[in-house]
Amino acid sequence: MKQALEAPGVALHANALIALRPIALKATVQPVLAQLPGGFAGKRKGTGQEVADLREYAAGDDVRHLDRSATARTGRLHVRQFREERDRVTLLVADFRPAMFWGLSRAFLSVAAAEVLSLIGWSVVEDSGRVGLMAVTAQGPVVQVARGRSRGMLGVIGGMVRAHAAALGGGGETQRLDLALASVERLCPRGSEIVIASGFDRLGDDWTDRLGQIDRHRTVRLIELSDADALPAGRYPVRLRDGRRMRLALSKSSSDETSDLLSKRPVLRLNAGDPLDRLARQIAAAMPTRP
Repeated sequence: MKQALEAPGVALHANALIALRPIALKATVQPVLAQLPGGFAGKRKGTGQEVADLREYAAGDDVRHLDRSATARTGRLHVRQFREERDRVTLLVADFRPAMFWGLSRAFLSVAAAEVLSLIGWSVVEDSGRVGLMAVTAQGPVVQVARGRSRGMLGVIGGMVRAHAAALGGGGETQRLDLALASVERLCPRGSEIVIASGFDRLGDDWTDRLGQIDRHRTVRLIELSDADALPAGRYPVRLRDGRRMRLALSKSSSDETSDLLSKRPVLRLNAGDPLDRLARQIAAAMPTRP
């Protein structure tokens, strides 16, 4: 049993998520059309301290930006142009509740959700943003505060791996997603971005109101993970962890209800069985890093 839980696509390994960095950066493009409207407009903090270019002085330029070296070398006044700083904070919300631990092709939905969030996170830190984590599990949330650069992303990956391993071990009671997100606003400042990767089961009666409240001062992006080869409605034999056997009845009613609750806002729908490079391209098209 333990060996089965370590199989590829079932267990989550830090090395695999770290290896997604070059795939994410290669797929970061600015396509003409996107699956979701617009990019993320970060909060401008000022002109920044990184020099982007040098040019000759023009009337009205700030004399404090004069470049002495270029002026002395050319004999003409030159000023520095600085790259704008943007304070982009992205909270990655990974749904590791029991309903995410299944899959029919490449990986469990839970693993695919972690991979998708890692692809997004690597793009954010490469764009000088900060990333944090909230992993929703039946045992309780696992949180990593938002930090920048590779160190911040490695912290997020470590948090996802620990949360996934604990959730894969079982135990705890499945919580409604609207209740699980009750404290999400305390984890990221106003103007930040919240990306939720989930199968969106058991949303809860207050799901729409909860998202509306979060959306007042933050941008919420929804990514729905599914398996294109999902089982049709019917009764299927399953074996529980304790060895007992039972029949599980699957119907379309719950999925139809979920679709109705998600239809009121843009949702990026991804197939957990797709190759990682394809997922990266779809994410880059739907969520460009720069506005």
